Amino acid sequence: MSAPGATLPSGTVLLSGVVGSTAYGFAHAGSDIDRLGLFAVPTEELHGLHRPAESHVGTAPDVTLHEAAKWCRLALSCNPTASELVWLPEELYETTTPLGRELVGIRSSFLSAPAVRKAYLGYADQQFRKLLTRDTTDPATRRRAAKHARHLVRLVEQAVRLHRTGRNLIRLPDPERVRDLGGRIADHPATAEHLLADAADRLARPGVLPEAPDPRPAEAWLRRVRAAHYSPPYCPPYSSAQAAPPAPGAPGQSTGGALGPTG
Repeated sequence: MSAPGATLPSGTVLLSGVVGSTAYGFAHAGSDIDRLGLFAVPTEELHGLHRPAESHVGTAPDVTLHEAAKWCRLALSCNPTASELVWLPEELYETTTPLGRELVGIRSSFLSAPAVRKAYLGYADQQFRKLLTRDTTDPATRRRAAKHARHLVRLVEQAVRLHRTGRNLIRLPDPERVRDLGGRIADHPATAEHLLADAADRLARPGVLPEAPDPRPAEAWLRRVRAAHYSPPYCPPYSSAQAAPPAPGAPGQSTGGALGPTG
């Protein structure tokens, strides 16, 4: 994928793909195409006083790229938007690398029951709050309300499925049903209260997810990323133009105020 790479001052895109409505099955003619990816900066850029930007967001095309470490932190908190990158249908990936494939292979290690409950139901509740403030008598506002409602339903169903199966199904099996339900909720937002309460009840029951994620695979993967993107600085060979080292027994150079051994 060339467009996201072009937004990076420096770095390598490791994994990227089409997300959002296209991935869920909601897209229609004229829908925006959203892209998400993660990248690695040159490791030496992490060694200075000023750290490189951890995210790059662009429009036309709509693309969000997270630096590898930031993406891992988001995924360990089960952020729904960031996490879906490693659960996409194969045909939606636009950039893959060996390290990107490795990340897909450890995707389950990022999951935990408490984080899924907090993140997915938290995002769903945000959509619900937006619905309560919409005046759906205006056609444009009604369309936005229906979009919020669709995503509320999607988030709830993804959370329940994750809790029950440990897998995140990005492409919804029946997007038209979700679209229709979203339309009804947009017209009568209070109907979503039962949906949210039922999901909270299901996620409070025992499921297949652990109580905490396992950060060790992510840590090991990130260290491989840093090693792969490290270029040792060039050290020119010694020349006579440089100051010769002091002879044995000669007074050494100033330590710049550093304290040496005493005694």
